[in-house]
Amino acid sequence: MRRGCEECVRMLKEIPGIETVMMTTNGVLLKEHLPLLLDSGIDGINISLDTLSREKYRKITGYDGLEKVLESLQACVDAGIKTKINVAAAREINESEILELARISKDYPVDVRFIEMMPIGYGKEFHGLDNREVLEQLRQRYPDICEADKKDHAGYGPAKYYQIPGFLGRTGLISPIHGKFCDECNRIRLTSTGKLKFCLCYEDGIELRSLVRSRKSPEQEEEELRRIFREAGKRKPKEHHFEQPEMISETKRMNEIGG
Repeated sequence: MRRGCEECVRMLKEIPGIETVMMTTNGVLLKEHLPLLLDSGIDGINISLDTLSREKYRKITGYDGLEKVLESLQACVDAGIKTKINVAAAREINESEILELARISKDYPVDVRFIEMMPIGYGKEFHGLDNREVLEQLRQRYPDICEADKKDHAGYGPAKYYQIPGFLGRTGLISPIHGKFCDECNRIRLTSTGKLKFCLCYEDGIELRSLVRSRKSPEQEEEELRRIFREAGKRKPKEHHFEQPEMISETKRMNEIGG
């Protein structure tokens, strides 16, 4: 979606204070771009993959690209880059594929993370799958599954990780609906149009575009940006209300928000 993203990664990595740069992608063009991304210093890759059915993948995305995604996954594993698979869990899409998707982490050292579908944008058209049901499916098939050691959790995100004995990777559950983690959320989101969002549930945010296009000195701009980011942290809502559709004010699709 962004030409020259490799150079963008390189520039981000050169900014003092930025410790980790990761990228989320559908993986279709990842294999051919991976060498340049690695050269730019990328720290990890998240691949969005909701099904292992070629026909279902074509129906969801509009093109026959599943094989390319799996080739990209293999390329990431071969390169030794930290890799995660993000699965948007929904009854209409992958309720019958939970075990098959989880098995990706058996032979590959990757984390397969099931994310409860949030009722915003395209997600409104589906019935999200409760991650408690996902975990129950896994427990029935793998009764020895256990919660992974917290010190081994990857990153600082909301995923709760589980280890299945004999699997090279782990299974993660991100449960914004049935396991609300708002009290631990430390995230703010910068969209491609320059809006600093406090929470995915609400349209509230602060516009940064006018500031970065202003004629302020670099010192003045940096000071103002620091002030705005501090304000954004304070303005984060206490919690979201995805369980109450009338409370959701965000109307954009996830690809417009950035995620």
